[in-house]
Amino acid sequence: MKTLLKILGFIILLAVIYAIVAILAFDKKHHLERSVVINAPKEKVWQHVGSLKEYNVWDPFSKADKDIVITYSGAGDKVGDSYHWKGNSKVGEGEQSVTETVANDKFVTKLHFIEPFEGEAVAKFVLTPEGNGTKVTWTIDNELNAMMKIMKPMMDMNMTGILDQGLGDLKKISEK
Repeated sequence: MKTLLKILGFIILLAVIYAIVAILAFDKKHHLERSVVINAPKEKVWQHVGSLKEYNVWDPFSKADKDIVITYSGAGDKVGDSYHWKGNSKVGEGEQSVTETVANDKFVTKLHFIEPFEGEAVAKFVLTPEGNGTKVTWTIDNELNAMMKIMKPMMDMNMTGILDQGLGDLKKISEK
C-alpha cells in the first residue's frame, strides 16, 4: 500500500511539474496548419471553400452533431457575412464571420466560441496551384490561456485529425 501511494504521489508530482512547465514554456500564440493537394482546378475547389454555406457541407465540426442549428446572416461569401451555430457538447455554440476573401485564392474567417469555452480564433484557407491540381492550406490561429497550454498536446492531436478529416472530405467533394 505504501508503494502504491508513493507511485501515485510521484505521478501527481510529475503532472504538476508538467503543468507548470507547459504554462511557462508553451507560447501563448497557437498556429495549426494542414494541407492537401486536390486534383481539381482552383475555381472548382473555391466553390466549396469560398462560402460559409458550402464550407458547412464538408466541415467536420458541423458534422459532429446531426441536430446542429445554423443560422446564416448574408450569402456567406462576402466580408461581413456570418453564421451562428448551436449544437451538442461536442460542437458547442459560436459564430463565424468572413473577414477577407480573394476569389479563388484566400478565404479568412473570425471564429468566436461561446460554449463550452469563450474564445476567438482566425481560420484561413489558401489555395495555390500545384501541378495539375490545387493545394489547399487550412490554418487556425488563436491564443492559449493557461488551461489550454496544459492541454496543448492533446488539442493539437485532436485538431490535426479533425482538419485532416475536413480536408479529406473537401478533396472528395472537389474531385467529383
